[in-house]
Amino acid sequence: MKPLLPALLRDEAQFARLFAGQSLSVLGDRVSFVAVPFAVLSVGGSAFDVGLVAAAALLPMLLFTLVGGVWADRFRRHRMMLASDLVRFATQGAAAVLLLTGVAEVPHLVLLMAVFGTADAFFMPASTGLLPLVVPAERLREANALRGFVQSSGLVLGPAVAGALVALAGPGGALALDALTFAASAACLAGLAPRGAAAGQESAPGGGAFLTELRAGWTEVRSRTWVWSGMAAMAVYHVVVLPSVFVLGPVLADREWGGAASWSVVVAAFGVGSIVGNVCVYRLRPARPMAVAAAAMVVASTQAVIIGSGGSVAVIAVLEAVTGVAVALFFVLWETALQTHVPEGSLSRVSSYDHMVSAGLMPLGLVLAGPVSDALGVRPTLWAMTAVAVPAALALLCVPAVRALPARLPGADAALT
Repeated sequence: MKPLLPALLRDEAQFARLFAGQSLSVLGDRVSFVAVPFAVLSVGGSAFDVGLVAAAALLPMLLFTLVGGVWADRFRRHRMMLASDLVRFATQGAAAVLLLTGVAEVPHLVLLMAVFGTADAFFMPASTGLLPLVVPAERLREANALRGFVQSSGLVLGPAVAGALVALAGPGGALALDALTFAASAACLAGLAPRGAAAGQESAPGGGAFLTELRAGWTEVRSRTWVWSGMAAMAVYHVVVLPSVFVLGPVLADREWGGAASWSVVVAAFGVGSIVGNVCVYRLRPARPMAVAAAAMVVASTQAVIIGSGGSVAVIAVLEAVTGVAVALFFVLWETALQTHVPEGSLSRVSSYDHMVSAGLMPLGLVLAGPVSDALGVRPTLWAMTAVAVPAALALLCVPAVRALPARLPGADAALT
């Protein structure tokens, strides 16, 4: 009988522990992805308030991600992730209590999401840098694909669970589940024992050393054309395209599609497409992974015009499933390329720059999406987003270093510049 678990989970016990905790956490995150916008609307918030709360969770990326990257390369990465999970458990739990007791207001949600985002800013660089310490280098693509598979599956299960919880217990009930998943993730991280010297290296913090390490991380970024050009394209994607998903999509669904249930169908369809994309990237071994990733980014950048197309919910859901395939391909191949071609000792710092210029700048788009759509209309705003994002993705595909980057290079620290 063929084993049910993928070989990587059977062979690598430490990755299996990490995978289990992150899988539960991802499910909670996907629930909150649907629940938070409707939590804001349930307390009388506007489209601007939806964007404001989302921006509050992401603004700390701009402020603290670089600090998180330096610390993750300096201290034990899994301990930073554990502390982050505990903070996020507390913030989501507090938000759930406020909503369930009927005393929540928009400022409460803004403050709690800002604390949540600060913890996130320390978690994400540490997470990217931790994976090479629990998975052999030749199996990083498999590991990233499995993580992506869980994230995509969460987009299918999460909205269904969120829709049921929002209907039965309100957005507060959905956020209570999210809080519990962070507690489960923290329990898994508490027993993790990453291998390698970097997992146990700790040096005393120092102001001058911090700036030196920060500059060294930036040197790793700017010395690789495929890295900084990829970051630039992702910045456009996060600032221009994703506000259509986080802000304008839920608003349009609330006004015209019948509310959270219809939006959950679209999000779930995107998740199905992402599952397909992760299965493909798990099995395929492209010789030029960043060329495939850049082409996928072009497709992913059409999400705004799809949401604003005026089609039926079913048609929009099918098209969003196609973009889900593309998004999964891009992010798995991008993260694997970073983990393969960037030195392990600098990986979290490079990842921190990645998160800062992409997710860290996203609050700008989230805050502007509401007022711009009020002035121009929701659909014209969505079309304009696409007119900016698709050419930016095409520009990434035109970069020679992106198209030529191989799957692997001789030498751990080699890179195509």
